[in-house]
Amino acid sequence: MPAAELGLGLLWYAIFVVSTTFHEAAHGLAALRFGDATARDAGLVTLDPLPHLHRSPFGMVLVPIASFVLGGWMIGWASTPYDPYWAQSNRRQAALMALAGPATNLALVLFAAVLIHVGMLAGAFRQPEEVTWTRITLAQAGGLANGAAAAVSILFSLNLILLVFNLLPLPPLDGSEVLALVLPEAAAQRYREFMAQPTASLVGLVVAWNLIDVILKPVQLLALNLLYPGAGYR
Repeated sequence: MPAAELGLGLLWYAIFVVSTTFHEAAHGLAALRFGDATARDAGLVTLDPLPHLHRSPFGMVLVPIASFVLGGWMIGWASTPYDPYWAQSNRRQAALMALAGPATNLALVLFAAVLIHVGMLAGAFRQPEEVTWTRITLAQAGGLANGAAAAVSILFSLNLILLVFNLLPLPPLDGSEVLALVLPEAAAQRYREFMAQPTASLVGLVVAWNLIDVILKPVQLLALNLLYPGAGYR
């Protein structure tokens, strides 16, 4: 692998680990605030990535690297434990706990957007004519500005990907918990029983993997046209 591509992959991975750690810590903190201390007791209400990597080596190491090699962008997952009996008795709080992770990714997308516009106002960044996942903004000059433009572009893209991926209403993703909230009580109970089966998460991840590539393109175009009003990206 060329040195430039390897460096880009390492940058993607570093931002993935940080973003996923923020996502999972937000789940744990929200659960703690709503009365479930399971994640705190497991040491996962933390911005230290090591406990999260230790708990989810497949989703936080193998899958992100494989997705970058195969597709040029990165996806993966981790998990934060919670008490299922608490979730069943507190459906609204459980849904809000599930939404805390994607909300954190949305906040990081908006933070990246602010950095891009501040960089443009300062004359350091410019809007690209053509965008990729790694090239949401470009540096006006070389050197460190190129690295900064790549980092903020990846921060924007990666958290947009994580936001969309986690909101899919499939187990074990966060959207499945939100879906259970809006279903009638009997249907929600049957859905929770389905999600508790060992194969449900595997099936959900396989379906999500096949859906995400179809969904991401229109979402990316919408996000880019909101980032750069009037740009008319297609």
